[in-house]
Amino acid sequence: MASNRTFTMVKPDAFGEGNCGAITKMIEEAGFRIVAAKVTKLSAERAGQFYEVHKERPFYNDLCNYMSSGAIMAMILEKDNAVADFRKLIGATNPADAEEGTIRKLYAKSIEANAIHGSDSDENAAIEGSFFFSKTEEF
Repeated sequence: MASNRTFTMVKPDAFGEGNCGAITKMIEEAGFRIVAAKVTKLSAERAGQFYEVHKERPFYNDLCNYMSSGAIMAMILEKDNAVADFRKLIGATNPADAEEGTIRKLYAKSIEANAIHGSDSDENAAIEGSFFFSKTEEF
């Protein structure tokens, strides 16, 4: 059975350009309930911990530098079939390939500066959410 929670974060490019409100509105209008949210800034070390799964990939250092370049907004979202529905809402990683009306089509600048992160599985949603939030922080 699919989980009803997923994790997302508005990335430094979209947050810094003032798109967080519009993105959050799209999320809520798509039927997601925000159950936890915080604005924070990742250090390069903390970004490296979050993206450790990509440590051996050639883009890892650039990704860590990018993700520590400005504030982000981390959120835990709730909705039936949350992970799959959210992945559809955000669109393809490459904004050039994203469907019209998706968050990345509207707000992403490039594959790297692609506006928003979305968990790719129920398991990763739980892991990623717990990276930013403890159970006591959820409301």
